Amino acid sequence: MSTPRLYRKGDSFQSVSGSFSTEAVFTRIDALRADLPNLVLTPEMSGVLARALADLAVAPADRTGTTFFLRPHTVEELARLTDDELPRYLYHRFRYDVFPKTKELDAYPPCLQIEPTSICNFRCVFCFQTDPLLTQRKHGHAGQISLDLFKQIVDQIEGHIEFVTMASRGEPLMTKGIEEMLAYASGKFLGLKMNTNATFLDDKKAHAILQAEPNTLVFSADAADAVTYAQLRVNGDFDRVMGNIRRFKEIKERDYPNSRLITRVSGVAFDRELQDHQKIEEFWREYVDQVAFVDYNPWENAYDNEPNGIDEACSDLWRRAFVWWDGKMNPCDVDYRSFLCPGTVGDESVSEIWTGLGYTTLREKHLEMQRQSLTPCRGCVSV
Repeated sequence: MSTPRLYRKGDSFQSVSGSFSTEAVFTRIDALRADLPNLVLTPEMSGVLARALADLAVAPADRTGTTFFLRPHTVEELARLTDDELPRYLYHRFRYDVFPKTKELDAYPPCLQIEPTSICNFRCVFCFQTDPLLTQRKHGHAGQISLDLFKQIVDQIEGHIEFVTMASRGEPLMTKGIEEMLAYASGKFLGLKMNTNATFLDDKKAHAILQAEPNTLVFSADAADAVTYAQLRVNGDFDRVMGNIRRFKEIKERDYPNSRLITRVSGVAFDRELQDHQKIEEFWREYVDQVAFVDYNPWENAYDNEPNGIDEACSDLWRRAFVWWDGKMNPCDVDYRSFLCPGTVGDESVSEIWTGLGYTTLREKHLEMQRQSLTPCRGCVSV
């Protein structure tokens, strides 16, 4: 049996287009490097930041290695930060980009995805939502997070995690109380992000998002015409989604002219014959700051596949964690039915689960080339 093509989670962006102020950002980084001895930092932060700045002083010869470098969308995020925020951002970005490669671990995941809801109005052809074992309520995976649990998670991770995404298996804007959740998270994370299919992006939700000012708002769209969109985003209404995104831009420009929010249309590169990337980019650039395509992660049947022979450790065990709507903390979203769940927030804290026995055992098995003994890892191509 031949080993299938690997899906490298840390390099999933195929392309990102936008306006990236690289020269200005590196001028500020040079100034930070010179001022590093004068900064009041913890020893841990000082050490990691020194490594990040040292790497950024030279162009990496091999971008698949462990040298830290800035991707285009990272440059844009840095460009919108103040000088005071720069050290904190680079420290956490280094942890996110490099720790999964060097297999370093500290008390918190570099990124946490908090799931407002696992319920979605779409049945996209490339998504877990096509599996009735996820979507049918009788299986126990469908629901939405309570405001109390959301606040509990935010309180635990504030000051420890900067990259927080409000999204996972479902559509966040279907969540009752999403406006209150956004308000509670406002100003607490440098890298707060939300993903949405924009179906329910009405004026009220638009203002809630813009007032909370997350770092990035990602609109999930993979086409520039209604016919192609309907084939990929099943149950979606292209005209409604486009109208909502256009309206969001109008509100942002009119009422929040100084907003630092980055808007991005992000599509899954699922079928190159069906999707004209240049046409899609040209269409959506009128409405958003960035247009991106990410590689398709072939997740299908990971639970049922025969062992695929992959023995490389999955980088997500050191990069991110997911907290589902019911508090279950999961190591990845390919395991959308929570076979690998190492703990539940409420019974334990995010940090306790991240450094606890369940996660440690998973990491050890992956490092010891035993991922084929784990389901769904044995049928998954992600590393």
